[in-house]
Amino acid sequence: MNIHEYQAKAVLREFGIPTPRGIAAFSVEDAVKAARELASPVTVVKAQIHAGGRGKAGGVKVVKSIEAVESEAKRLLGSTLVTHQTGPRGKEVHRLYIEEGSAIDKEFYLSALVDRGTGRVSFVVSTEGGMDIEQVAKDTPEKIVSFSIDPATGVMPHHGRRIAQALQLKGDLAKQAEALVAKLYQAFLAKDMSMLEVNPLVVTKDGKLICLDAKISFEGNSLYRHPDVVALRDLTEEDEKEIEASKHDLSYVALDGNIGCMVNGAGLAMATMDIIKLYGEEPANFLDVGGGASKERVTEAFKIITADPNVKGILINIFGGIMRCDVLAEGVIAAVKEVGLKVPLVVRLEGTNVERGKQIIAESGLDVVSADDLDDAAQKIVKAVRGNA
Repeated sequence: MNIHEYQAKAVLREFGIPTPRGIAAFSVEDAVKAARELASPVTVVKAQIHAGGRGKAGGVKVVKSIEAVESEAKRLLGSTLVTHQTGPRGKEVHRLYIEEGSAIDKEFYLSALVDRGTGRVSFVVSTEGGMDIEQVAKDTPEKIVSFSIDPATGVMPHHGRRIAQALQLKGDLAKQAEALVAKLYQAFLAKDMSMLEVNPLVVTKDGKLICLDAKISFEGNSLYRHPDVVALRDLTEEDEKEIEASKHDLSYVALDGNIGCMVNGAGLAMATMDIIKLYGEEPANFLDVGGGASKERVTEAFKIITADPNVKGILINIFGGIMRCDVLAEGVIAAVKEVGLKVPLVVRLEGTNVERGKQIIAESGLDVVSADDLDDAAQKIVKAVRGNA
């Protein structure tokens, strides 16, 4: 689960992590009131969307008057920002963050994330703050320093010294860096974060180390422990189909393709998406119904797929281990009868009760194409979609 910048900074402040003063605004009037309350000679008006690259897209503006804050608020609220992370459709701006300006001396990059390879929290730091870290990694990888934290010891003094050395900080700034990494690690663990990015982390002209921007993602499987975090969820930032899927414990991610996919198992779902791309088309979604999906869950999954107007064909790929193929077949038939079938549907079944599943589909009278294996299924759905174009 993602949250907005202003929410992320509020979470960081709970742990004593320094950030600039700021106030969220949901209207032009809110923005003007916030600017007056901050009474800063320089004010930053920031669009709040769940995507990076806001500055390059015109979503972050530095102004020097209340009138300018009002003007920028009018321009941004209700507008659509298109960044390299939003995709071509962009995201509509519903919230702003009005923040006091900071006298910046230096900008750095700092993040913490779960390293799946080591099973530890790793920190990534770079002197190239304010830039896309992916581009830095590509062009100047030597400017990136990373290290992991041993969970048995937690943050040790040498971790702070390593960050200070990587960022070329000395004296009091080095001490601030040591304190900062300890607090960030504490926040990361306490809130079950999966990613915490501070870009940029800045040194101000008066020698303070502060988090000028913050992006936080939380581990979805741990949200039941954090009702305070769940309360921060902004449904307007999420795809309606993804919201509906979450209600039925379905793992669904909307994509930009035209072939809807229903699969059981994340690995098989990825393989299904890959083979669709191999044959020249694009998947419209990632959808894992899970190993023990019920007839009702399968029905809901099918309804979510067909709700996407971009879907021109559907591929169902089930390898029944825990999940029985006959249950899947019954769910698909129930869904088709409820919502109708307006696009080609290819079904590949294998595993437990596969023959019974195929029989149920064959006797249903529905226009469903059976496939022998994944390769056969991918070729058939791609051919059907192109023939329907």
